[in-house]
Amino acid sequence: MTDAEPLYDVRERTGNPEHPSVDDVVELVLERAEHPRADHQDAHLDEVMATVVDRYGSETIRTVIHRILVEEYPFRTATVDLDVDTIDGVRIGTAAGQFLVELNARQDD
Repeated sequence: MTDAEPLYDVRERTGNPEHPSVDDVVELVLERAEHPRADHQDAHLDEVMATVVDRYGSETIRTVIHRILVEEYPFRTATVDLDVDTIDGVRIGTAAGQFLVELNARQDD
């Protein structure tokens, strides 16, 4: 990725309608939190998201993900004014980034 390219290939940043939207990412995060995968290499991310969604609620998670993927907030800073532990911001950002990569890969198939 060059400096001119967006940090995350999400529709709200790229303007490309073929890229997943932030809502797509949030929906996948919430789905995985509700139904964690078993025997998958990223199952730990699902379990972490189940914990943070339960702790903070879906709207707070949505706000953190939007700040990270669209507004370029660092993971820890994305939690400012939301009463979210900074380490959970890192967890949310890591999972959201991984799930975005997965959504983009699905569209490439």
